Amino acid sequence: MIQLIAASSYFQLVSLAAMADAGLLPDADRRVLVLANGSQMPEITLPLHRSPGFAALAARFDAVVDLAALLWPLTPRQFNPRTEELPLLERLMRTTWDLGSGEVSLVLESIQANPARALARVFANAPLSVHSDGLMSYGPTRSRLPLHMLQRLEGTIHIDLVPGLEPLLLAEADPRRRTLSGGELAAGFKELARHVSDPHLPGPRTAALVLGQYLGSLGILDTARELALHREMLAAARDAGATAVVFKPHPSAGPTAAHLLHSHATELGLEFMILQTPLLAETVIALMDPVVVISCFSTALVTAKYVLGVPVLAVGTTMLLQELAPYQNSNRIPLSIVDALLVQGLEPPALDADHQDQLPALLGAVAFCMQPDNLPGLRADAAKFLATGYPRFSAHFKTKRLAALDLPPAWAHPSPRTRGTHVGRGITRRLRRAGAAALEQLARTAQKAARHVSN
Repeated sequence: MIQLIAASSYFQLVSLAAMADAGLLPDADRRVLVLANGSQMPEITLPLHRSPGFAALAARFDAVVDLAALLWPLTPRQFNPRTEELPLLERLMRTTWDLGSGEVSLVLESIQANPARALARVFANAPLSVHSDGLMSYGPTRSRLPLHMLQRLEGTIHIDLVPGLEPLLLAEADPRRRTLSGGELAAGFKELARHVSDPHLPGPRTAALVLGQYLGSLGILDTARELALHREMLAAARDAGATAVVFKPHPSAGPTAAHLLHSHATELGLEFMILQTPLLAETVIALMDPVVVISCFSTALVTAKYVLGVPVLAVGTTMLLQELAPYQNSNRIPLSIVDALLVQGLEPPALDADHQDQLPALLGAVAFCMQPDNLPGLRADAAKFLATGYPRFSAHFKTKRLAALDLPPAWAHPSPRTRGTHVGRGITRRLRRAGAAALEQLARTAQKAARHVSN
């Protein structure tokens, strides 16, 4: 059997190599790595096959193919073929990638979105496994998958980024779970660090590493508020004892914001360096050994703390928990995890000496509020958690959402008077618009009649 293994990011290349070394990938006679660049702006990002250390990572696989090259001028994110095109595309991929006519299996990420979903549709009879490399694996599937995909699902492979925390991704299908340990992933980062170097990295000193996120590009924050958030990170670095800041912009972010921070760093008495490198944040951490790593809700905060053992700080999470919209935004679970662990001080399940299980209970309640139709079995546990835990964790929930789902605490729901006022105002506005439209129509009719009489 030939196995197609899709990777859309540099981090996934490292995690898939570690999964292969750990024997976690399903059995196959031949493994083909499918590069499917998932960047928002692939035109200005480094192609995956040119990433530092790529040859060493790709050596685990029997062949490497590039989906972007096959689809050009479309990008992998735009790959959404019509049903009648699927047989033609399967023949094209089998011929171009030398897959022959035998059975194919798929190891994909994010099968609820393209290009993974499209590949699952093209190879309509292929067994499916899902690999997940980030914090989103701990959240619910963001859309309901068709039955023919769920029936082909054999299992998932996730990284134990939050020690002992069970993922909720595809929980509705009750898949077999395989777990890559933090130590096995750390070995991958260390191997990568041996193959790469960056002469621009600062030497050992009290430097903080600030990891930018492209919140403005995603529409989560406007540009001004994102800049203000990054300025808060600089202040946090100074307060943590850093004398210098290395700012690593997100690979998908534009260059402007990083340069605007330079003057603010000078005002704070910090040396400031913009690190333009294709290296993973985790590789930079391993090479640089910063005094602290600072970001908002980047996955790298969790890998730095629990995989690499480096101090971390999260900035702006509590504000973003209320700003993030809609409630079911797939960034919500990563945001809740980082806030709960690094701001509110909860422990991962494997490190929870008191066995309070607050983190799984919190995330279960958030996940149910995000996708109640996909996870109806979580309702009772969510209600139980909210009945007692809401005062402490209220930032993770929105009162209108709780009211719409009839979840406790009832005292936190918007008051009926407020809701009635909003409804009444809406009805009044609609009546006024209808009345204005009727008057306008009446005036036009009168004008026509007047013209007819005059003629």
